Amino acid sequence: MSSQVILRVAVAVPLRSLFDYLPPVDCEPARLLPGCRLRVPFGRSERCAVLLEVDSKTTLAPARLKRVRELLDPGPLFSPADLALLRWAADYYQHPLGEVILGALPTRLRKARGARRAGQAGWRLTAEGKAQDTARLARAPRQAVIMALLATAPDGLEQPQIYRRCGECRAVLRRLEHKGWLEPCEIASADMDARPVPMPGPALNEAQRAAVSAVAASLGSYAAFLLDGVTGSGKTEVYLSLVEQVVARGLQVLLLVPEIGLTPQLLRRFRQRIPLPTAVLHSAMSDTEREQAWLDACQGRVRLVLGTRSALFTPLPRLGLVVVDEEHDLSLKQQEGFRYSARDLAVVRAQRCGCPVLLGSATPSLESLRNVREGRYRQLLLPHRAGGAASPRLDLLDIRSVRLDTGISP
Repeated sequence: MSSQVILRVAVAVPLRSLFDYLPPVDCEPARLLPGCRLRVPFGRSERCAVLLEVDSKTTLAPARLKRVRELLDPGPLFSPADLALLRWAADYYQHPLGEVILGALPTRLRKARGARRAGQAGWRLTAEGKAQDTARLARAPRQAVIMALLATAPDGLEQPQIYRRCGECRAVLRRLEHKGWLEPCEIASADMDARPVPMPGPALNEAQRAAVSAVAASLGSYAAFLLDGVTGSGKTEVYLSLVEQVVARGLQVLLLVPEIGLTPQLLRRFRQRIPLPTAVLHSAMSDTEREQAWLDACQGRVRLVLGTRSALFTPLPRLGLVVVDEEHDLSLKQQEGFRYSARDLAVVRAQRCGCPVLLGSATPSLESLRNVREGRYRQLLLPHRAGGAASPRLDLLDIRSVRLDTGISP
């Protein structure tokens, strides 16, 4: 047994165990906090590890203990609550803890190197780009608009600012970078409250107001709600109204969607109605964009995190509401590697954080309906389409004796 400082870390390997190391040389013990990343020797290579425990004992012989090479972060990336959730998930779904914890990090942060600085990822014109005549880009109007926009900002613009003015234009930015006219840069974080004036939304109907009031009354404590609304009933307006109230309290919101394709339209509506600092997280983003968005959320610089199932594990120090849209969708289940249900873990996370969770769907899952019946969830109904829209007419036709044209009746 050893009486010196022992660091117990998680490494992304398919083993159900943690690993003991000696602290790095010339590192103050006060800086070694659970949730920090470390660069450790592992076998014949070096790995990124996450510190979970600081102990004074180990079952290994002193000669077998290796020393941590480097502390990679000035402070923890995961809070104790984040680590507790990841431990619970690894235990419940029977998966190696190291793979679960390291898998919760963006790809770039899983590598044994320091994180990016706190600035925002952006773009600026190169010297060659400044010399270009945008009038020559008549056959590439989106490139011309972006070049003209960046010409007004010599120090560059944050990527979200470019998106707000030019739409989602990642591919166009990459083409201009390939030409040598643009280059990525880092922009010092500006005042997050300097945002455009929000657009007013439609008046809520009685059912929507009742749903918003029920969830808002539970802010600050755990409660689970199933928002059961027919297609077109205005579930997104309920989300928007609740986000406004949560953000007004200085808290953060986590909104999960099942598909990447749903993210741009939801993001557009939120930015028009509530122009607040937002982080988007999904697999179609570049590693750099994903890392920056993750760090912005982790450090509290954004109020809304919108993403697919993996965004569930993003650290949010002031989480006040969890929303899962289309909660019945099978895309919310991870089917390979670490297999989990993002919907179920969203409920667990809200319960542990002491905040409400809202599950929305036009066709709720049988599991959620069962939880409503047993009193675990409260059902909120939106039975009618918003704005007076009529439901489609349905006719049942007997086609047993009718000649079909490629499967379609007259």
